[in-house]
Amino acid sequence: MIVENMKQKGTWREVADAARTTVHMEPGTNEPSYSWKKRMLLTEHSPIRKLVFNWKWKDLKYWVSVHLVRHKIGIEHFVRTQRSDRTGVNRDELPQGASVEHECEANAQAILFISRRRLCNQASLETRLAWKAVIEEIMKVDPVLAECCVPECIYRGVCPEIRTCGFSRTEEFKNRLQEYRET
Repeated sequence: MIVENMKQKGTWREVADAARTTVHMEPGTNEPSYSWKKRMLLTEHSPIRKLVFNWKWKDLKYWVSVHLVRHKIGIEHFVRTQRSDRTGVNRDELPQGASVEHECEANAQAILFISRRRLCNQASLETRLAWKAVIEEIMKVDPVLAECCVPECIYRGVCPEIRTCGFSRTEEFKNRLQEYRET
């Protein structure tokens, strides 16, 4: 499984200008600071939805794709069909592990939300690896967003799962939580 074609639409200047509009200010000119960007992402104010990312998974297992298409707010999915009339292959004979291409377009808020679910140690390993691959590609085009993509326990400061993996009781958890909260 690989992630390719990561592209970003929208700029942080556009996010900042949308935020300035909400408080009756004229557009600005400078690139917003790292600290301001991180605060905007942590608060999840609506202007962050101006940042939109596109990518494609190649050779993604069908059942992992099924996990990911469950996310639908702020994200669009385009998954290669397995319809027999389009592929010439009897789909009843395809295993759950058959590879598909899965393309997405998602805004920054959706990416943060999906990260909370799919970076959790309770998510299946394969789904977690697929999502981590997306975050690694985002890191190349928007590092501050990638840094804010954390599992639910880091986001909340406590594990909400009924059957916890135990990560929230570790020293690493405390360190990551502190890093996440720093602006």
